[in-house]
Amino acid sequence: MDVVSRIAILAAGLLLFLPSANAAELKTFATTAVESTLNDLMPKLEAASGSKLVISWATAAMLSKRVQEGEQVDVLILTKPALDGLAKEGKAIVEHDAVFASTGIAVAVRSGATKPDISTPEAFKRTLLEAKSVAFSDPATGGASGVYIAKLMERMGIAEEIKRKTKYPPAGGLAANLVVSGEADLAIQLEPEIVSVAGVEKVGNLPAELNSVTILAAALGQHSNNEEAGRRVLKYLHSSEAAAAFTAHGITPRADTSY
Repeated sequence: MDVVSRIAILAAGLLLFLPSANAAELKTFATTAVESTLNDLMPKLEAASGSKLVISWATAAMLSKRVQEGEQVDVLILTKPALDGLAKEGKAIVEHDAVFASTGIAVAVRSGATKPDISTPEAFKRTLLEAKSVAFSDPATGGASGVYIAKLMERMGIAEEIKRKTKYPPAGGLAANLVVSGEADLAIQLEPEIVSVAGVEKVGNLPAELNSVTILAAALGQHSNNEEAGRRVLKYLHSSEAAAAFTAHGITPRADTSY
């Protein structure tokens, strides 16, 4: 065998051990509520799908807007209302088992700080009024928790008092980071977004009478370039491995696929 043939065989062998750079890529839009969980699961997700996931993270509202404006995407991991809206516009394929998890809103303080009382609606209200500054997502960005919290402040009759001391993270950012930096005393946001930030401690969930549950769901984009691999991602989100990871990150997995 000549030298050229040996080199060709060696090169072909080496390609077998290179990372799957030629594997299909799945363009994925995912809400920040699942960012820390999916980052932990990424190797298993990619193994299950046989594709590399290229993920854009933002609020469900921001990502939905991009799809509405014509951006093509393979997999959408958003909130159920956002996906339902895209389905009505013919931009997402939402099937009966789209829902895979849910999560509520919690409060966080800086690690080591005294945890205030939020055990009842009145105690939570008092804690908000006594805080020097409060952080939550800017409702103007359309994030589900930010919109809900702003309306909750109005419902509680303290919107004006809280508005004067509210700090908003950058669009798509996390309110808990403002607690870490010392810009806010309290952060109010989805529980997994609190769990994902080092340097804060969860005080607890909002009182049941005041809390809001966000339903998380996944679907294919209407014009997915790799529908088969995309469906494998959707199926993996219902697996026991995924359920354990979601639970560890403050998300409640949904085994019931009747939604």
